[in-house]
Order: sequence, then C-alpha cells, then structure tokens
Amino acid sequence: MKNFRKLVYGYYAKYARNSLPWRNTRDPYRIFVSEIMLQQTQVARVLEKYSAFIRAFPSAHALARAPLGAVLKAWQGLGYNRRALALKKSAEKVVSEFKGKIPRERQALEALPGIGEATSGALCAFAFNQPVVFIETNIRSVFIHHFFKDARNISDARLLPYLEKALDRKNPRQWYYALMDYGVYLKGHTVNPARKSLHYKKQSPFQGSNRQIRGKILKALLAKKQLSAAGLARLLNTGVPRVNTMLKALCKEGLIKEKGRFFSIYA
Repeated sequence: MKNFRKLVYGYYAKYARNSLPWRNTRDPYRIFVSEIMLQQTQVARVLEKYSAFIRAFPSAHALARAPLGAVLKAWQGLGYNRRALALKKSAEKVVSEFKGKIPRERQALEALPGIGEATSGALCAFAFNQPVVFIETNIRSVFIHHFFKDARNISDARLLPYLEKALDRKNPRQWYYALMDYGVYLKGHTVNPARKSLHYKKQSPFQGSNRQIRGKILKALLAKKQLSAAGLARLLNTGVPRVNTMLKALCKEGLIKEKGRFFSIYA
C-alpha cells in the first residue's frame, strides 16, 4: 500500500487537475453543485456550465427560491434534467432543515434528493475532508487495474477492503483527487479497467434516444412556454405516441405540468 500511495501521489504531483473550479473552493454548496453536475457527465461539459450556474444561484437559498424554469435553463447542455430538479429540491430541503448549510453527516446527505452512496462519500471527502470510503468509476478503475488485473466481474464489495487500507486519513480530500486524476489517466491510456467491474454498464447511444427527446421537449417548453403534444411532435419531427410517453414521464417526475391540452414547465 505504501508503494501504491507513492505511485498515485507521484502522478498527482505532476498532473493534478487543480484548475477545476470546484477544487479551488471550500464552500460546501459549490462543491455540492459540482458533484451533482458530475454525475454521469464528463468534466469538460460541466466546466462549460458550472461557473455560470454558480453566478446565477450562488447559495442554497438562491437556488431554493429560483423558479424551476430558470434552473432548467441554466442546466441546459448537461443532460439528465432530473438532476437539476433533484438539486433544486435538495436546496429547498437544505434551507428548510439545515438553515441553508449543506449537512456534514453522510446519512443526512443521503436523505437529500438525488444523493446516493457515491455522491455522499464524495461530499464528505471534498467538502469536509472526512476520511470516508466511497467508490466511483475512476476510483474503481485504479483499484481494479492495480489489484485485480486478471480478474473479471469484480464487485465493489471486493474493492472496499483495499480502499480502506489505502485511504489517506490525514488528507482524504487530496487522496481522492489524486485517485480520480490517476483513474482518468488509466482510462485514457489502457483498456478501461472499469469494464472488468460487475457494475459496469455501457451507456446506450444518445442520438435518437428517449433521453434526447426528453431534453428536446424541455428545451422547447422553455422557449415556447406551453405546447400541446401534437405541437411538440411537429416541432421535434417525432411521432405523437412517443411524445405522449415522454410527456407522461416528465409530468410524473415533476418537471412539467399539464393543463388542458397544453404542457408547460412545472412552477
């Protein structure tokens, strides 16, 4: 483990991504926003949106009182718009239950909308420098590459003892930054080690997918204020049945609302 830490920190000393804006703040709210944005989204895309989003909503209070339409508009381009809704609902809960301060306890974090084990662990480490153990895709790649080279279908449960032993308990924030940066390097210069994970799932193509149609519906409603299913189908050059399926799902999730024949962003 001593040699392993030396290797990871050695890479980090030369190639750390310290220019990332969420690494240059100790404001838990700003780190919270970055972690939600980084879920299932590449760093380059988050960099395009993060600073403008923080300027528009500089605190949990500002985000909580903002109209959902304004939040979704600032989120455009990041995909998975349910995360924007979850982020806003989390801000509302942080304001109502924690006086606008992101909670430090992992259990309290996981009670917020859209927060699972990986995100709560990242927040504990990056926002509060707590020595917790968590796994995400880049961290998973590092440990599989170094300790399970000849194995297949490796569960996270098998990795956890190695994470526990390797953890730098004096500076977990820096240790996880180093692991993530090294994991990004490995995925770009070797066959992605994460493919050996039991939990690996290849993302389906975006072009023509339901995710793309959902995003286009929200974008159209943000621009036009309200549209019918037939109007959306014409605008998106998509069949009405498919549009109706997406509209029902978006209504159920609380992103849009229906009034008569028309749909609009939920307010």
